[in-house]
This record gives sequence, structure tokens and C-alpha cells, in this order.
Amino acid sequence: MFPISKAASKKTDRHRLTSYFNPMSKIADQYRSIRTNLQHNPETYKLKSYIVTSPGFKEGKSTTSVNLAVSFSQQGRKVLLIDGDSKNPSLHTTFKIDNSAGLSDVLRGDIRLEEAVGRTEIGRLDILTSGAIKFNHSELLATSALKNIIDYALKDYDCVVLDAPPLLETADVKVMASQCEGLILVVRVGKTDQSKLTDARKRLESFDTAILGIILNEAK
Repeated sequence: MFPISKAASKKTDRHRLTSYFNPMSKIADQYRSIRTNLQHNPETYKLKSYIVTSPGFKEGKSTTSVNLAVSFSQQGRKVLLIDGDSKNPSLHTTFKIDNSAGLSDVLRGDIRLEEAVGRTEIGRLDILTSGAIKFNHSELLATSALKNIIDYALKDYDCVVLDAPPLLETADVKVMASQCEGLILVVRVGKTDQSKLTDARKRLESFDTAILGIILNEAK
């Protein structure tokens, strides 16, 4: 379990980019520690695709996805951050990037990945937003479409971070996780109750993806 302190989280700006705008902060250091734990663990150091989820809403999964991706890029790695939460997308607002085309459009085959990717002011970090919600893409996720996107991206990027929907809110997470190499679960002190955490752990037992750990948000 990787803790993120409550005191440090108060420094996060409204764009969730603490690791970039305040790299000397305690919270930025904690994300670097998470990155280090992932890269120096003999079971996880070769992984290149990560999916980040949480049991429910407002537990910090998107903030974690963003800062983990930033932390990887600060190490000199070229990173693609994907917004896979089509029902509640947020990364386009975080980075102020147009969301008229994104993952949903690439899944459907309407646009190529390189045409949908957005650039950021953070060197070596690119974004694939969710795209406009034009259809239910659960059926496409069940195919190899997402895996093909990730594999194609990894020809040009050193790693991919996928911000997924909440685990207990949709069956899509299991399908999405099966197409990534490792999963990180984010929970929030005072928000995630024990019953939801228990349900999430039970659901994760059926996943084929490696469970890398739990990030405890707002720990004292």
C-alpha cells in the first residue's frame, strides 16, 4: 500500500498537476516513491502499461493517473496518458485539451491514434482524451481494439497510463484491465467505506491483470 498524505494533498492545484507545478512538494515526492516502487520491484519493473481505478467516484484515481504519468515523464520516459472513463471524463479539462476526438473515435476506427493524441506543455507527456460520447463502446472494448491501441502506442511511447472508470460502477474495467499489464487501485480515507473496498477486492480476484497495489489517498 502506497500512502498519499492528507496534508500534502491540500497543495494540489485545481488542474491536479502537483507533480509538475510543485515538484518539490511532499505529494510529488510520494508519487516519485510510487514510481520507484514500480520500477525497482523485480515483478513489475518491466511493465509498460498501467490501468488506474478506484472502487467508486471521487476517490482520486484521475489525480493519481495524472501525477503518475507526470512522474514517469520527469524521469525522461515518453508517456501516453489515456482517459478511459467515457462516462465521467476529466483529463481534457485538467490539461485544457479539446475533447472532440479521442479514445472512443480511435476505438471506432474513425481516426488514427496519432491524429487523436493531444500534446501537453509537459515534455514527453501526451494525452488521448476520452472523445465525445457518441456510442456505448463496451462492445468494442470487448474486442482487441483497446489492446491494439496500447500495443501501437508502445511502439512510440515508453509507457501508457490508462485512467479507467470506477471498478464497482461498470464491468468495462475488467475488460480494460485484461488489456493492460498492471492495475493500481486508489482508495480515499473517509470516502471509501470498508464494504466497497471488500467488494472491490473480491472483484479483483477474478482479474487476470497483475494487481500492483493500493494507493491510500489522504492518509494522515
